[in-house]
Amino acid sequence: MTLEGYFVVGVIALMLIALVYDLMRPGYILFSALTVLMVGGVITSRQALSGFANKGMITVAVLFLVSEGIRQSGCLNVLARAFLPRRRGKMFFTQLRTLLPVSAISAFLNNTPVVVIFAPMIKEWAQKMNLSPQKFLIPLSYATIMGGICTLIGTSTNLVVHGLMLQNGIKGLGMFELGCVGVPICIAGLLYIALIGHRLLPGAKENSRRHRSDFKEYFLDAELPTNHDLDGVEIVNGKSRQLPDMVVHSIERNGQMLYTDKGRFTLEAADKLLVGVKSDDINSLIHRRLLRLKALDAFGSFYKSTDVKQIEVVLGSRFPGINQTIDEFDFMGHFQAQALAVYRNGENISSNAGSVRMKEGDSLMLLTNDNFTKNWGSSQMFYLTSFVGEVPPPRYRGQRLIALALVLLMIIGATVSDWLPEINGEHPDMFFFAALTAILMAVTNIMPNRKYTQAISWDVLITIACAFGISIALQESGAADAIASTAINFSKSFGPTGVLISIYLITNIFTEVITNNAAAALLFPIAYSAATQLQVDPHPFFIAICIAASASFSTPIGYQTNLLVQGLGNYKFSDYTRVGLPLNILMFLISVFLIPIFWPF
Repeated sequence: MTLEGYFVVGVIALMLIALVYDLMRPGYILFSALTVLMVGGVITSRQALSGFANKGMITVAVLFLVSEGIRQSGCLNVLARAFLPRRRGKMFFTQLRTLLPVSAISAFLNNTPVVVIFAPMIKEWAQKMNLSPQKFLIPLSYATIMGGICTLIGTSTNLVVHGLMLQNGIKGLGMFELGCVGVPICIAGLLYIALIGHRLLPGAKENSRRHRSDFKEYFLDAELPTNHDLDGVEIVNGKSRQLPDMVVHSIERNGQMLYTDKGRFTLEAADKLLVGVKSDDINSLIHRRLLRLKALDAFGSFYKSTDVKQIEVVLGSRFPGINQTIDEFDFMGHFQAQALAVYRNGENISSNAGSVRMKEGDSLMLLTNDNFTKNWGSSQMFYLTSFVGEVPPPRYRGQRLIALALVLLMIIGATVSDWLPEINGEHPDMFFFAALTAILMAVTNIMPNRKYTQAISWDVLITIACAFGISIALQESGAADAIASTAINFSKSFGPTGVLISIYLITNIFTEVITNNAAAALLFPIAYSAATQLQVDPHPFFIAICIAASASFSTPIGYQTNLLVQGLGNYKFSDYTRVGLPLNILMFLISVFLIPIFWPF
């Protein structure tokens, strides 16, 4: 490898570390890496910016608008109510009936809005059916991921690989080409969840009442109220009869922190407490006024208003208070709301919930009023878990039919595009029909055109565009050739199949710790170089990248939909590994078996 190649590998290694530790938003991290490569002379400014003009990246942006139009139309809400069972049955059939339609929908729409709308509906439905929501929310995320790999437009990852293929002068993927391996994977994955996977998930069993573990534990800052009768009350291992349905995690007394998880402690006047309360007990704690809650003091007279609401939200990537503490961020000034409590799964908040630095995916309990949902209900700052999916349907039922008709037009048009008449010397393609659909949705007022920029995930687009430039740097520097040679030498005894296995596994490991789009773009030039050196068709390697980059099941951080359901379902990190790792292995085995059959070397 040349010195320039080592420089590129070093920059990418630092980029990966920054992504793993979430030092900045993924788009900004990749943009920084791209800038360093440009300043270092590895790529020109034109090459660095080439990704921003890539048709695959622009198609992803337009599909965000189409997905928003479908969401605004209320189609998904109607579909969800239609397919959710009205009676309890065997878990096997209940899982399949719930997840099959979700996979089918996510094959043609962006996964995130599907989960954002369906998750609270499925949670509410499960509670009414006396079933644990924890048995359905991780499977919901997995179903959208598996559905997304069945078509070209099912996930942005497929479009990234498609765009890179076009950029390198290779014919792109067909609309349903990935379905040859995606559909068998989806069927096998759903059967695994229905037969085995749900048994590995937490939550009460099918025939029992809801268990306390189904509810999240929120952390609240509290003090002993004036003229209280808790002075002298004993706390034993965090519990007390006088403070039922809560756990006292710590006591702050005279500047000293006492951790109460083990031992006996006696409450004194002016003690400051960090208490853990299950989400279903927060209302009772507020009204019984056993403790003086810090958030209620800050809420002031507004709390006495009759229209006060408790809203549980999951912080999105655009929330302006990311990396600020709850106390530092002015919730009242920004949203006319007050953060009552915080929930962060997998981390022990041992003192002062107000000092917690907020991260994407954190769940907060806010005190506010109805104006909050009117002003921020469709904002990408939040994934509203209490009110998400409650988007009012359009004025006319016909708009839902128009929205569905437009999406069908887009899918059919993109599928048969090679047989359509040419326009200015080229056939209409996926971008042509997606752009036409987005415009028609705006004209028919299905999508609010004055707020169209809110529907686009700019960080995803910047990540994709920068990844294209970094991919060029890997090729130009010779790093891709060197890494490909290493992979070939390592697996040469197994031939192209061994290289296919290596590419799949590396991509799959990357996608569990960094973004799926970045993983696909980084492995593309390596796969292309390996195919060139082996003198085989590169298509099997590209298909493997598409599947492996989307197969993020073992961690909540690898795929946004996994992160969305984590807080809503009160899941631990280990829950994803326990149920997701066997699914990763299953997808790997099916892919390695089927890919060479449908795309021979």
